[in-house]
Amino acid sequence: MKILLLNQTFYPDVASTAQYLSDVAVELVRGGHDVTVVCSRRAYDNPSERYPPRETWRGIEIRRISGWAFGKKARWRRAADFGSYLTSCVVHLARLPRFDLVVALTSPPLISWLGALFTRVKGGRFLFWVMDLNPDEALAAGWLRPNSWTTKLLQGMLRYSLNQAASVVVLDRFMAKRIVDKGMDPQRITILPPWSQDHDVRYDPRGRQRFRKALGIQEKHIVMYSGNHSPCHPLTTLLDAARRLKERRDIAFCFVGGGSEFRTVRSFAEQHNLDSIITVPYQPLKELSASLSAADLHVVVMGDAYVGIVHPCKVYNIRALGIPYLYIGPAQSHVQELDPMLSSRHGEVDAVVRHVQAAVAAGITGRAGFHGASDHGRDVLIAKMVTVFERAAASSSERSVGAGDPATTHL
Repeated sequence: MKILLLNQTFYPDVASTAQYLSDVAVELVRGGHDVTVVCSRRAYDNPSERYPPRETWRGIEIRRISGWAFGKKARWRRAADFGSYLTSCVVHLARLPRFDLVVALTSPPLISWLGALFTRVKGGRFLFWVMDLNPDEALAAGWLRPNSWTTKLLQGMLRYSLNQAASVVVLDRFMAKRIVDKGMDPQRITILPPWSQDHDVRYDPRGRQRFRKALGIQEKHIVMYSGNHSPCHPLTTLLDAARRLKERRDIAFCFVGGGSEFRTVRSFAEQHNLDSIITVPYQPLKELSASLSAADLHVVVMGDAYVGIVHPCKVYNIRALGIPYLYIGPAQSHVQELDPMLSSRHGEVDAVVRHVQAAVAAGITGRAGFHGASDHGRDVLIAKMVTVFERAAASSSERSVGAGDPATTHL
């Protein structure tokens, strides 16, 4: 089977969608399929870093296309970058032949529309893997007005993607409900959450000490937020808790990753003279075990308005490592349903302070007091994802993908 994968990021990018798509692509090739990827030449969080335009990696043909690199300092810059990438993608796709299955993710937003249009023109089946939901995300962030012509256009493009798809893969039941509310046939929706990177990310005691020593905080209790820093994951409550705990010299707050709000964290630390806040850029996959293992308490954050729109997947690696974590977010979400050890709502700064102090007082360090969870293992979930791909390509004219079959419609 010939499969085309569309997403802005792919190997060797460190963005999470790149890692998940790369995992599935490798497994598809192992299963005997012919896989082509169209992605960006520029690294997601560092546009000045550029990858080769053509590469064959582990049997996968990678075609990287160019776009502008204005960056993320303003919304118009992001929009211009997305627009230039999509334009280049249109030109590139026009020269490609028919594929049996075209799979589109959601970076940049609504690239799924191109995938759906490609199959409409050239044939084949289309599968929509929804990693986040736009324009819903932009509306929740206040970047779009509900009744603007731009919103109506983007909603129309999303509906076209959903209607054209033989199968739609979503990450949790909240996201599935949002899509059903848009008129999607629930029989064509598959719920499959992301998996932990348990082949590459393991608890690493030596890496833990190396990472902590490099930052000069080896003797401190480390509270870590690792991942994308964006409005979808508001960090105000955590930052206010760090300010309240300013005098606790035995506690450090480590923010690892990147995104539009990464600068906000640095500015907050400078404004309040908080040397307890440390910022570290995204870590490559080979260093992720060390950085994640360095924490004594992880923090997972989800914005109240983003349930069913985004899906913080960092929680699966944290659970696999067996490190305790604090969840800050709405009471109804996929993270809360995983039963975190500690939980609070946005604005509950006192509660977050108490949780951190209690963890320190209990002497919780690294994996102490928490058992690792393997309920989102890589091998099992990738195998299910490959099955969904194969069934989508072989689906009937009604575009049903094993309706009612627990193996495809449920985790």
